Amino acid sequence: MGGVTGMDDFLIKFFPKVHERKLHAAENNYCKYDDQMLQLFTSSLYLAALVSSFGASKACSILGRKPTIFLASAFFIAGAAFSAAAEQKWVLILGRILFGIGVGFGNEAVPLFLTEIAPAQHRGAVNILFQLFVTIGILVANLVNYGTSNMHPNGWRVSLGLAAIPAFVLLIGSLIITETPSSLVERGKETQGKVALKKIRGVDNVDAEFQQIILACEQAKKVQKPFKKLFKRESTPPLIIAISLQVFQQFTGINAIMFYAPVLFQTLGFKSDASLLSAVITGLVNVGSTFVSIFAVDKAGRRKLLLQACVQMLISQLAIGWILHVHLKETGSLDRTLAAIVVILVCTFVMSFAWSWGPLGWLIPSETFPMETRTAGFAFAVSSNMIFTFIIAQAFLSMLCHLQAYIFFFFSAWILVMGIFVVFLLPETKGVPIDSMVETVWKQHPVWKKFFTDEAPKSYEMA
Repeated sequence: MGGVTGMDDFLIKFFPKVHERKLHAAENNYCKYDDQMLQLFTSSLYLAALVSSFGASKACSILGRKPTIFLASAFFIAGAAFSAAAEQKWVLILGRILFGIGVGFGNEAVPLFLTEIAPAQHRGAVNILFQLFVTIGILVANLVNYGTSNMHPNGWRVSLGLAAIPAFVLLIGSLIITETPSSLVERGKETQGKVALKKIRGVDNVDAEFQQIILACEQAKKVQKPFKKLFKRESTPPLIIAISLQVFQQFTGINAIMFYAPVLFQTLGFKSDASLLSAVITGLVNVGSTFVSIFAVDKAGRRKLLLQACVQMLISQLAIGWILHVHLKETGSLDRTLAAIVVILVCTFVMSFAWSWGPLGWLIPSETFPMETRTAGFAFAVSSNMIFTFIIAQAFLSMLCHLQAYIFFFFSAWILVMGIFVVFLLPETKGVPIDSMVETVWKQHPVWKKFFTDEAPKSYEMA
């Protein structure tokens, strides 16, 4: 969408005031895209995803992970159809909302699906495949925008309509995949659950793991109101971690940079095609760096990747902020050398995010909740991500206009807070079986163990 909102044909049709402002060469560099309706259009997806994530949680519990993924693909297809065919702004926004519902359902079901089918020793790498293909999707979107930017006057329709292709792939895939054993057992289908586990593991002797799943599901069945259970004292640690990771993930500034990369590069003085090409470059870096996480997460662990990234992201953001503060005035543009340096710094920022806060922001919440609150807890994680993504998407262009280069110092301050949070409050979950987190992780942590009194473990395990 960041690329589409930079296309003149799209702006002329739906946001003519923004287009007029863009045409004025002497216009303030930082403010030429500042338009609340344009930002609301972009961020409406995240409001829809926020609301739908709670419905997706119910769908995951009642229907299963597999049908929920199917529903996500159906919403994506509908969103692509409405967006590509839009003649009025309200139809365009409706398409964006349908995309958002698809995101809510997909972000709820897919990480849970991956976490539940993966063996403990490879759970991190398998779950990060989710983030890997998100980054590939971003790259493909940037390539599509680059290819359609000169297809006048309907290049933007092609960009939005082509979203139906991955949606159809997802729909077909949702019909082929095996439902997770945990979901089947949770819904009383124990025989099918054991068959599914044997199929996924490729061996017949799965008794020990299957018994662990049955015990976790039996405990979960005794909890009639999982959302209410989330607010019990012993549920506080995973809930705080899940929500905090999602909030921090957005306040790194990553989505501000990725959404608006073409617009941001145009602000720096790149022409339209060059700005889209720069966004493609950052997309390539995003994909390549996610592979680092796949290979490192189950070896180095979660905490080391997060802390290393905090240092690299902090340096990158501070350097970008300093260059823009000193050299990019309200009119004019950066010289070629400095503009190239900013692109490199954006790449180093994206690189470190892609092997840390990007994938781990989804992995850790999906693996730390016990069975009885897993779908409800992950729904809170997804909804937290969406509400703060909405806030950043809605506010970024206005913040860029008012704070100018200082916006990068704003994100830098948050990165510092994130690092402190990881050092003192985030436990390591590498290699821990998903249904052993309470005993192995939470009760051993110097801060979080205080939430488990002598009586609490019984209620936590039996409730």
